Amino acid sequence: MRYKTKNIIILALLVLLPWFAKSQEMYVEDSLEFEIGVLRLDIDKLHEEIANLTQRNEKLRNRNKELLLKNDTLLVVNKEIQQQLQEKNTLLEDKIKLLQQKEILFAEKEQVYKDESPNTTKEASSDTSAPETTQPVTAVVANPGTMDNPTIITIDEEKWYLTLVNSSYRIPDDYEPDLVYVCGSGERLDRKVAEHYEEMYNAAQKEGINLAPCSGYRSYELQERNYNNKVSFYESQGYSNKDAKVKAATIIMPPGSSEHNLGYAMDIVCVDEWFEDTAEFKWLTENAADYGFIMRYPKDKQDITKVIYEPWHWRYVGVELAKELKDSGLVLEEYMGVA
Repeated sequence: MRYKTKNIIILALLVLLPWFAKSQEMYVEDSLEFEIGVLRLDIDKLHEEIANLTQRNEKLRNRNKELLLKNDTLLVVNKEIQQQLQEKNTLLEDKIKLLQQKEILFAEKEQVYKDESPNTTKEASSDTSAPETTQPVTAVVANPGTMDNPTIITIDEEKWYLTLVNSSYRIPDDYEPDLVYVCGSGERLDRKVAEHYEEMYNAAQKEGINLAPCSGYRSYELQERNYNNKVSFYESQGYSNKDAKVKAATIIMPPGSSEHNLGYAMDIVCVDEWFEDTAEFKWLTENAADYGFIMRYPKDKQDITKVIYEPWHWRYVGVELAKELKDSGLVLEEYMGVA
């Protein structure tokens, strides 16, 4: 009986052992598959996190680029604003000067109408000859004076067109040119100059250019009044009397030192610096010398003329000299050897 029971147990073990081994093997496989599955999920999650981090990193890079670009743009804009402010300040200073000149011109115009006699005719004289002088001398003397003690000159009748007037050389306070009205306007010039201005005016008209007379002859008294007013203005700004005179003379010439007192010059169209951007100015720079006129006060010669840039102020010097000065770039002071 024992022998049979033992055999049955052995037989049972023989039967169950393979099943148990297989079960263990399946359990291990299932465990491994489960762990692999868990690892795959972890790996997928890590991939997802890496993708999210990469995307966020890319967004941060793009944002950083945008900020850098904006910063560069702000720097450029700031530079442009600073430049524009500087230009506007310069323009404002120029406008203030031009406004002062306009106020002066208005005062001159107003005073001319007050000072002139109601019986004034269109021609101030019928005599075409130049006024007689008590002491004929050349247009420029050897020894220039100073602003406080200028050299008083008279006009060389043969070379009247070379007459140089400025703060150092002045005409007498009783000098009276032979004046005529020009181009149907209320402006006058010396008779010897008027015909040349009208010739130039008519030539420009044919090309559609209007060289409208703005300010021609000014009397000694009017020039003196305007100059003294400007000196007083600068004194009120804190300048000494000496410095105020020098400063004023760059805008309004002292009496007797202005080419307007001679009747040899015309302010054309306006007394604004923007005149240099007009078709009229372009025409003058190209053609005025052919009629004997020069731009008397260029921008690059202010240290020599001691006068601000005046693109509107054109002076008669004769055709030959006008062309010579245009070609050489000299101003009258340099040509006459007194610069």
